[in-house]
Amino acid sequence: MDFSFVQKNRQSILLLLIPKLYHIGIKLYGTLIRLAALKNKKAKLWLEGRKHTFSYLENNISKKDELIWIHAPSLGEFEQARPLIEALKLKHNKYKILLTFYSPSGYEVRKDYPLADYVCYLPLDTQKNAHRFLEVVQPNLTFFVKYDFWANYLNELQNRGLKHYVISAIFRENHYFFKKRGAWMLELLSKVDHFFVQNESSKTLLNTHNINRVQTTGDTRFDRVATISKKNIRLPIIEYFKGKTPLFVAGSTWVKGEALIVDLIQHFETKFKYVIAPHEINETQIVKLENKLHCKTIRYSQANLNNISSAQVLIIDNIGLLSSLYMHADVTYIGGGFGKGIHNILEAATFGMPIYIGPKNEKFQEAKDLKELGVAMEINSSTELIADCTLLLSEPAKWGLIKSLSKHYVESKTGASEKIIEFVLKSS
Repeated sequence: MDFSFVQKNRQSILLLLIPKLYHIGIKLYGTLIRLAALKNKKAKLWLEGRKHTFSYLENNISKKDELIWIHAPSLGEFEQARPLIEALKLKHNKYKILLTFYSPSGYEVRKDYPLADYVCYLPLDTQKNAHRFLEVVQPNLTFFVKYDFWANYLNELQNRGLKHYVISAIFRENHYFFKKRGAWMLELLSKVDHFFVQNESSKTLLNTHNINRVQTTGDTRFDRVATISKKNIRLPIIEYFKGKTPLFVAGSTWVKGEALIVDLIQHFETKFKYVIAPHEINETQIVKLENKLHCKTIRYSQANLNNISSAQVLIIDNIGLLSSLYMHADVTYIGGGFGKGIHNILEAATFGMPIYIGPKNEKFQEAKDLKELGVAMEINSSTELIADCTLLLSEPAKWGLIKSLSKHYVESKTGASEKIIEFVLKSS
């Protein structure tokens, strides 16, 4: 072998090898999931949920269907897909909707979503699976949410000449496909029919890489939360629990964020009533949380009008209530900001309130916007949280201004779903 040739052309050879390594890596990943499923509940759901995907699709989807395939990796991205689905069903109901998920946290919660005609896991991104999946599905239109890109599915869609789009996308320079080793993936992205991005910086970044089929439409989640706020689904038991005391809601919390809330409760005591809604319902963690709180607590599943008024802290031990809880809140903390990134802050913002978030929020355009407006406050410790809440309690006029700015921000950002549908159906 001519090793001098290999040395001189190492970069080119590596770029040729990376796609092949991707295919190997995907298969290895599938193997690791199977091993993890022996002990890990989430991995088991991931694996078990995919066992019958192809038979489900083959037995239900008809070749006569005019089908739109929408892929949301997890529950958060489903909330971005949801207003698009609702708008399609309202005005273009000739289409059937196939909704796929990558993660159990999305599928297990929304597998019975009534506006989707078919719901399933997306099979592992192998060449064989992508070919078989699209042979069965044959979608008229495909939408990927945000940036859950799978190379073999993209390649198969493009080889078949099937229209596919990306909605509510947001891009940063450090994304893999903007680096030299990701050039092969960027080539696939360059063939996407159109990108609907959240902000101008994402559009500029794509344009810089010669991807010009891009439109800044914003985040479809604004349409979703605006719809929630208009429905005005109130929870009488929360109103009774709150009474005339300001309500502090801690939503989608993790252990580190809960430690801050415990300190807050110990400091302010009865100046607030408190609701804590953990991101994951885990009996062991709930018991630990209850033991840390030196005041009367009650779980939502055990609460009634006879016992809830005497409690200081209400712990939510089921799912699906968070958006309705925010309707009753006066101030909120949104979890996740001490881990990979914050959870959905728009559900709170649409009802108008001060919002506290952890420092890991730089990937979220809405967090940046709301911080600039003074609606969202970044906190790093319970000391900061307590100090800002103390200031808030002493300045009711500022509190009122924050509420107004918060609501107006959400209202000014709605309409992305309609813009996307109008563009796609006009051009298809």
